[in-house]
Amino acid sequence: MTFQQAVAAVVAVLRDLDIPYVLVGAFSSNAYGIPRSTQDADFVALLGARDVATIADRLGPGFRLDPQISFESATGTTRYVVHFADSSGVPFHIEFFELSDDEFDRQRFARRQEALVLEQQAYLLTAEDTVVTKLRWFQALRRAKDREDARGVIAVQGDRLDWAYIHRWSDAHGTRDLLDEIRRSIA
Repeated sequence: MTFQQAVAAVVAVLRDLDIPYVLVGAFSSNAYGIPRSTQDADFVALLGARDVATIADRLGPGFRLDPQISFESATGTTRYVVHFADSSGVPFHIEFFELSDDEFDRQRFARRQEALVLEQQAYLLTAEDTVVTKLRWFQALRRAKDREDARGVIAVQGDRLDWAYIHRWSDAHGTRDLLDEIRRSIA
């Protein structure tokens, strides 16, 4: 099984268990921007520890739930990790984040939309919420990939983006200067 098939399997299990989710991170930015490789798939979901164990059980023997639950500082929520290795043994991580009480986190979850991902329908962030999230993560973690992902979505989507929405949240999160800098860098 490839990592793409593993992500598709997770989406199918979430759907079967009727667990509301949204696929975030690189999968979301790749859908709207300039694709890049990734070694994980990030999901935000309405779940608890028992739900994650059930998901891992349903996925089967190629998937292993890490028993160590952690707190994710960038999202301010609980993080669960399911480990997977593709047919060549390359490790891939599926990370589940509980939906937080953060106003933006709740709004982006409510705004999620279905899109064709890995040859099936899956819930993704909107392009605007992907930009705002990536700016926020860059500010918190200083990972260059988050800045580049935001830039890629902006470069590809351009005027199709709801700039008033992006400006409102980037002002609220203190990332407006970063947003303006990125926009100026795009020819």
